Amino acid sequence: MKKCLLLLLFGSFLSIAQKSPNFNSLRYHDDFRSMVGDSSGNWYPKLKFASVSKNDSTYFSFGGDIRLQYFKFDNEDWGDTQSDKDGFLLNRYLLHVDFHTGKHFRAFFQIQSSSVSGRLDPSPIEENPLDWHQAFADWKQDFGKGSLTLRVGRQEFWYGSQRLVAVREFPNNRLSLDAAKLIFMRGSVNSEVFFAYPVVNGRQIFDDNIETETRLWGNYTVLKSVPFLQNIDVYYFGLRKENAAFANTIGREHRHSFGTRIWNKGQAFLYDIEGVYQFGALENQAISAWTISSYLTYRFENAGLKPKIGLKTEVISGDRNASDNRLQTFNPLFPRGAYFGLAGIIGPSNLYDIHPEIALSLTKTIDFGLDYDLFWRFSTEDGIYAPNVSLIYPGESSERFIGTQLAANIAWEPNAFFSLKAETTWFDAGNFLKNSGAGQDIFFFGITSQFKF
Repeated sequence: MKKCLLLLLFGSFLSIAQKSPNFNSLRYHDDFRSMVGDSSGNWYPKLKFASVSKNDSTYFSFGGDIRLQYFKFDNEDWGDTQSDKDGFLLNRYLLHVDFHTGKHFRAFFQIQSSSVSGRLDPSPIEENPLDWHQAFADWKQDFGKGSLTLRVGRQEFWYGSQRLVAVREFPNNRLSLDAAKLIFMRGSVNSEVFFAYPVVNGRQIFDDNIETETRLWGNYTVLKSVPFLQNIDVYYFGLRKENAAFANTIGREHRHSFGTRIWNKGQAFLYDIEGVYQFGALENQAISAWTISSYLTYRFENAGLKPKIGLKTEVISGDRNASDNRLQTFNPLFPRGAYFGLAGIIGPSNLYDIHPEIALSLTKTIDFGLDYDLFWRFSTEDGIYAPNVSLIYPGESSERFIGTQLAANIAWEPNAFFSLKAETTWFDAGNFLKNSGAGQDIFFFGITSQFKF
């Protein structure tokens, strides 16, 4: 019976796949008003645009996301921790309802349920039985050619390349924040000002809470259609954290990040160049940290398999002297979890890397990618960090070379609703890792299937 229901459900979505709905990474950006008055008789448009008023100004929109993953590590943490011999499973379910009434008011609610099985020591960001992931209200006021929106409540943030503030799509639980945000939009300008507390996942049902010891505030402004450069992002993030820890110091952190990003899209040649400078204080140490990154790609549209070649490079500062009163370790704040690939082995602090890649379109629905990353420590006086800025190894070794990472992936996306991706990673441990711990090579294999509606 269950198989029949699944076949019927899958067949229903295949029958409407021709319409290719646009699902956004931030689901509160989904807009299905084009389905108003749909006369196809299909149930799906009624789910995405359920009008409850004669003029269609008051309506609900329902949606969700189901993701299943299998991960297998050999020598996880370079052999310093016990691996799950048979791998482990990650499940995540997101369901939302979006309510609009009139031109001004909107409310968005989303619940999240995630679980892990077969994992020896799951982390809080890998499982969360059931909780409110997002629950916010908007009040929007149009004026002239622009608009101003006040958004208050639990919500997801996604800024720029997700270098500093991201939804943390990987690993299992996405990140949300309890925040107040003011959004200004006019023509090619989009500017947001906010104050927020990150949400900490609990182990029980409806027990998520804000992390009162950490607060984030700032402004992110995007300028589009700029002559010669096309798009420019300019931003500021402020962070206060009561208990911050780095290789050479711990204590209260008060950090300011100013950055800019230049990028384009929709062309054969793409560029994404970003620079960030940080200052502030951690206890009695003055913060002075920075990063510069570049991501260049070119796609040969008229060649067979439409190959795309790319090169990423990053230089990310680390602490140069443990005994002085300065801290140069870069803090990526709340970055995307899979920063250097799905395996999520290392984070963006105290390193520089060179990362060439190639991607091929095998068919209209199947893509293949291959990339190779070389890592060095920026400063031999500082250690290496995980994506969440927790210290992996201190800087006790004089070796600079961390290692290399070879990754390959193949993805099948037959329509907008369903995707299937397999990825494998080999991390060849360098001298620093061999001197700091077990130093064994890591092998990772992961499969991700995702269904959106």
